[in-house]
Amino acid sequence: MGIFDSAKEKLGDLVDQHGDKAGDGVDRAGDMIDERTGGTYADKVDMGQDKLKDGLDGLDGQNDDIADRQA
Repeated sequence: MGIFDSAKEKLGDLVDQHGDKAGDGVDRAGDMIDERTGGTYADKVDMGQDKLKDGLDGLDGQNDDIADRQA
């Protein structure tokens, strides 16, 4: 097992335990970007948020830890 495999496993465990907080953090970061850019890139930011959440959520091979955005 390489160093990246170990880091991926640890990050996956953290997302399993704190998926709601990770999703909230991704949403807040995207909202801050939207605010600073005046919403110019809102569609691209939303797409990036979704891809990041899917990537984090899928670290353990399941898509069950981060809820879809409610806003």
